[in-house]
Formats: sequence, C-alpha cells, structure tokens
Amino acid sequence: MTSKQRMLIAIAGGVPDRLPVTTHHVMPSFLNAYMNGISREEFFDHFGFDPVLWVAPHKPDETIGHYFDPIQVKPGFLESRRVISDQWRIESEEIPDQQYPTVRYSFITPAGRLSMVLQSNEHTSWVTEHLIKEKKDIEIIGKFVTAPQCDVDAVNKAAEAYGERGLVRGHICGFDVFGQPGCWQDACCLVGTEPMIMATYDDPQWVHELLSILMERKKRFIRSLRGARYDILELGGGDASTTVISPKMFDEFVAPYDSELIAAAHEAGQKIVYHTCGGMMPILESIAGMAPDAMETFTPPAMGGDANLQEAKKRIGGKVCMIGGFDQFHYFKGCSPEQTREAVRECFEQAGENGGYILAPSDHFFEADAELLQAFVDEAAHCKY
Repeated sequence: MTSKQRMLIAIAGGVPDRLPVTTHHVMPSFLNAYMNGISREEFFDHFGFDPVLWVAPHKPDETIGHYFDPIQVKPGFLESRRVISDQWRIESEEIPDQQYPTVRYSFITPAGRLSMVLQSNEHTSWVTEHLIKEKKDIEIIGKFVTAPQCDVDAVNKAAEAYGERGLVRGHICGFDVFGQPGCWQDACCLVGTEPMIMATYDDPQWVHELLSILMERKKRFIRSLRGARYDILELGGGDASTTVISPKMFDEFVAPYDSELIAAAHEAGQKIVYHTCGGMMPILESIAGMAPDAMETFTPPAMGGDANLQEAKKRIGGKVCMIGGFDQFHYFKGCSPEQTREAVRECFEQAGENGGYILAPSDHFFEADAELLQAFVDEAAHCKY
C-alpha cells in the first residue's frame, strides 16, 4: 500500500497492510535545531514516516467586497493569506523593548477599533492581550468580520502534485491573526480561557452568542470546501478537553457548535479529525457522538493527559478512527531505542486491533533524538495485521 492508501483505510475504520505511522505538524524549530534545517518532506523521507501535507490556501469572496490584506507581512498562527474588507482592516505595530518579539494588532471597523497583542519565540506564539475586552465587542465582530473562502484550485493542485505520497490535511479556519479551528477554542483565543469559563456561569447567553458568531463564520468557510481534494481537516482544540473544562460544559458549549461544523463539512464532502490535546476519557462518547471521522490526540497520563488507549478502543474504536496515543516526551528523548520500540508495540496492542488506528505522537514535539525517531518508525513498520 502507499502511505496515502494506508492512512485512508485506517481513517475509514479498515485494516491496512501495517500500522500507519505519522506525526502532527513538524515544527520548524525542531528541524533547525536537530535536523540541520531540512524540509518537512525531507524529514518524512529521512525516517520513513507516512507523510502528511498541510495546506490551507484561502481566497476572498470578491463578490461581497472582500480582498486580500495588502500589508500582511506573513501569516499568523494557523493563518493563510488574510482576507479583509473596507469595513474590517487590520493594522500591526511592533512593541519594542520586550523579552520576546511583541506585536499589537488592531482591527479597524466603522463601529470602532479592537486590538490584541501577541508574543512569539522560536517555538510558538501566544496572546498577552486578548481581543475581546468588553461584552459589546462581539457585536463589532458579528457585524463586520470577514470569512475566508477555500482556494479549491490551489488545494487540488497541491493534492495532484502530492499524489499517493501521503495525506493532504488542512483545518477549519480560525480567527484572524490568532485563532484555532473549534468554536470554543477560537473563543478562548479571543477572550482568554479562564474568562470564558467564568462567563459560562455569569452570562451563558453571551457565551452562546459569541460561539454562534464564530460558528457562522466557520460555516461560510466550510461551504466553500466543496470539491477540494482534502483527505481530512482538523477541528477542535485543547481548551475543550476535560483537563480544562467539565464534561457538562463540553456538552453545553462545545458539542452543539462543533457538531454543526462537522455536519456541514460532511455535506461539503470533507472528513474531519477532532483534535483534543488534554483530557478525553470522560467525553469520549460525546466527541464520537459529534460524528467526526477521526479523533486525536489521546495524550497519555505521563504527558498530562488521561488517555487509556485500550479502554478508548473498546468504547469508541468501532465508531471512529483513533490517531495518536504515543508519549513523545519520554520516548523520543532520554531513553533507549528498545524502550521506544516497546512503547510503539504497546500502542499497537492496545489500539491496533481490527485497524482504525494511526500511530502518532500526542501532538507536537520540539525535541527528539534521531535514533529514537527511527526506532519509532521502524517498529511501526513491523506491526502487521
């Protein structure tokens, strides 16, 4: 089987020729620090991973007066080219004399200006000042925010060039500059996680209004996905895990919105992987009940999650493909190759039965020893059905 066939069969719940083995985003800081700056594709080839091509080209809906931001220097967190309008413009300003590179982004609208501040290092970016500071700010977003459209031709061109090499993967659009695919996760990026949680008690109606605004923006993007040759698109986020919120809160403020997005994606002919980096076990059935095609990351307790692969396989393995479950913190660095191999075999024994499982680290990794990465991939190739 090709890598693409192997992973697509697993996503469909079937049994491939062997255990598929891949990873989430390959971080540039890792490639620079540990792999002499090679490309992501060279990384996949070097170790023999089943590759994934991340591609998320956006375009404006010019029929309603949207256009590309002419002054965007580079895409922000999980961004593609930014789409603006005469009523939704974005300005940026560097803030000097900070420990980390710091930028203030201002969103200019006829009803006023909103702003957020981001900081970055070589690994990631984070928010130090959230966009939504007052409840009335969401009225500005609801009235003026733009929604990107998928550039279907660009996706299909990339998919054609990638061929059988591996999966073509994207994500549901997040908010401009700094956002994430899931509705709750996007809201936490804009408001802050703790304020969002408190608001569910203090003013749940306002929370539902914000989530609805974000959901409708994402639906506009999803409707444009029809005909795009994606293999799977990511939705979700760690702020919707039970490490952060309760199962009751998930059922009330997460599932109703993200399930609508999944249904819309299926209607557009797309598959969805629901990403939960953090606690999952109390909400396994709730996530599976939203009908995604796959679930990740199944973070083990040794990494701060709670995933029990064997139990998860029994509870939801017949309904959805499982991706992840590997402890990269302890078995990509500071152990022997045989210990890494044993950890791979354990994942396969617990979740590999009857297929429907793709071995992968539990989300990103920033440090790894080359010999342990090789042991990880090689052992997976020996896990045959």
